[in-house]
Amino acid sequence: MDLRFRDVEPTEEERAAVDALLGPPASAWEGGPRTDADLRVAARAERSRDLLLPALHAVNDRVGWVSEGALDYICRRLTVPPAEAYGVASFYSLLSLEPRPARVLHVCTDLACQARGGDEVRRRVEERLGPPGEGWQPSPCLGLCERAPAALALEAGETPRATVYGPATAAELAAHDETDGPVTDGPVTDGPVTSRPVTGRRDEETCEPAAEAAVPQAGRPELVLLRRIGVVDPASLDDYRAHGGYAALRRALRLGPAGVIREVLESGLVGRGGAAFPTGRKWDATARRPDHPHYLVCNADESEPGTFKDRVLMEGDPYALVEAMTVAAYATGCARGYLYIRGEYPRATRRLEHAIATARARGLLGGDILGHGFSFDIELRRGAGAYICGEETAIFNSIEGYRGEPRSKPPFPVEKGLFGKPTVVNNVETLVNVLPILEHGAQAYAAVGTKESTGTKLFCVSGTVDKPGVYELPFGATLRDLLDLARPVGTLRAVLLGGAAGAFVTDPDVPLTFEGTRQAGATLGSGVVLVLNDTVDLKAILLRIAEFFRDESCGQCVPCRVGTVRQEEALHRLSGRVDQRDLLLLREVGRTMRDASICGLGQTAWNAVESAIDRLGVYS
Repeated sequence: MDLRFRDVEPTEEERAAVDALLGPPASAWEGGPRTDADLRVAARAERSRDLLLPALHAVNDRVGWVSEGALDYICRRLTVPPAEAYGVASFYSLLSLEPRPARVLHVCTDLACQARGGDEVRRRVEERLGPPGEGWQPSPCLGLCERAPAALALEAGETPRATVYGPATAAELAAHDETDGPVTDGPVTDGPVTSRPVTGRRDEETCEPAAEAAVPQAGRPELVLLRRIGVVDPASLDDYRAHGGYAALRRALRLGPAGVIREVLESGLVGRGGAAFPTGRKWDATARRPDHPHYLVCNADESEPGTFKDRVLMEGDPYALVEAMTVAAYATGCARGYLYIRGEYPRATRRLEHAIATARARGLLGGDILGHGFSFDIELRRGAGAYICGEETAIFNSIEGYRGEPRSKPPFPVEKGLFGKPTVVNNVETLVNVLPILEHGAQAYAAVGTKESTGTKLFCVSGTVDKPGVYELPFGATLRDLLDLARPVGTLRAVLLGGAAGAFVTDPDVPLTFEGTRQAGATLGSGVVLVLNDTVDLKAILLRIAEFFRDESCGQCVPCRVGTVRQEEALHRLSGRVDQRDLLLLREVGRTMRDASICGLGQTAWNAVESAIDRLGVYS
C-alpha cells in the first residue's frame, strides 16, 4: 500500500468500531466531517499513540481485517504516521491487512500438539479446507497444551466469538463453519466464548471443561496457588472473598509499602517467568526511584510453547491476580497498572475484564481503596500474536503503540520503563505468589522449598502423558515426582524443560529447583515440562523449534535475524542426511546468537537443539 494519507474512507462499520473505542471525532483534523470552522482553525493534535493497538483490535474484531481506509482513519484519530501504523499492524499475526473471512481457524502446530498427533490433524485440515489462508492458518502454541491437539476459531462481528477445540479432530475442524450453535460459555458477564469437550468431560454449569482437565490436583488441600481453581466461581467477587480473598491486601495496608517489600524480600520469592530475579529487589528498586509516575505491568503474554499456567490462573481465579496487582502497586507507588494479556486467551480476557470492573465498582480499584487514601486502577491490553512481546521491554513498546521489539538494556525498567518512567514488571504466577506471602508471613513461605528456591512452583505438563495439566509442587521435588503424577505413556525418551527456549533432560531425578536444573545444564524457565516417548520424531520436534524461532524473531538484531534462519536451514538438511559440516555450522551459529543477540529469544534459540545433539545423540 502507499504509506501516506490517500483520503481512503473507512466503511461505516470500521468507523463505528474505532469511534466506539475513541469516541466521535471532534473535527475534520481528527477524521470527522469537514466544516467551515475547520477551514479557518487548525486544531491542536493530541497524540494518543498508546491506543493504536486497541484501535487495530477494534477494527479487526468487528470486520476480521484492517483495510487501508480503516488504517488511515485510525492514523488521523491518533495522529500517527501511516507508515508507522502499517509497521505496527503488520507486526502481529492475529491482525490482517488483507481481506479474509470473518471466521478464521487457528490450528496449533507447536510442540505439545505435535507430540499428540497435531501434524496429522493439520494435514487433514489442509486436505479438506485447502491451503492456509482460506479460512484457516497454522498457529504457534495457543496455550491449550493440556487439550492437545488444539485449535482456536476467532470470529469477527459486532459481538466477536471464540471457540476452543481440544482435543481436536480433523473432521471437527474441517466442519467448523457449520458447527450448529456452540454452547455459550459461562455466565452472561463472561462473554461469548465456547469450548469443545475435553476427553468427553465438561462442567455443565459453566459449559467449560471440568477443572480436573487443566488442574488434575484440583481440590487437594496442600495446594497454594491453585487452591481456588475449580472451587470458587471465577465470576463472583463474594465467593472469592469467602475463600480468603483480599486478606492479603488488608494486611498490606496495615504493613505499609516498606513493610510489604520487606516481606517479599524475606520470603525469597524470585520471578517465575524464567529469569528468576528476586522480586523484592525489583520492587524496592522501583519504589525508591524519585521520578514519577511509577507503572506496574503484569506480563500475561505467556507465549512459550508448552506454557499455560497463567491462563489457568486467570481463567479460574481472576480476582487473585487483580488483588495481587493491587498489592504490588501499593508497595511500589504505582497509580496505574497495565495487564498485558496474549490475544489467544479470549476466555481469560473476558473473565479479567469482568473481575476488574467488579473490583472497581466495589471500591477495590480506583480512588481511596478500602478507605486508605490509596488510588490504583488497571487497564487491560490485549496482545495480537507475537511471542517476542513476552520480553519485558517489548511489552512497553507494544503498549506505547510501537512494534513489539525489545529495547537495549541498560537502562533497566526500574529506571526507565513504560512511557520512560520507573516500571515494575512481573508475570502472573509471580504476582499471585505474593498473596500467600502476606497471608501467612514471609517465614512460613520461605520454609517451603529450598534455600534458593522458596515456595511452590507451577509446572505445565504436556506431551505423551495420561494426565496433562498444571501441577503445583514445592521446590525440591524431583522430575520423577512430577512424572508419577502425570503418568507418562509408553517408553520415556526425553523431557524438554523450559519450552522451546529450554533444554532436554533424561535423568528423572533432576531436582525441580532453579539451582538443581542449572546444575543439570537445563532451566526451569516458565515451568514447561514436555514429555516425549520413543514414538515421537525428535528431528521433527527440533525442526519445529527452529521454525518457531525463525518466525518469532523480530528481526531487529543481525545475530538472531540471520542465525535463526541458518539454524533452520541446517536442521532441514540434517533431517535428510547427517553432515558434520552442518553440525559445526549449527554450533557456530548457536554460540553467536547466544553471545550477541539483544534479547532472550536469540540468546536461547540454540539451547534445545544443542542439548538434543549432545545428550540425546539425535544426529549421531
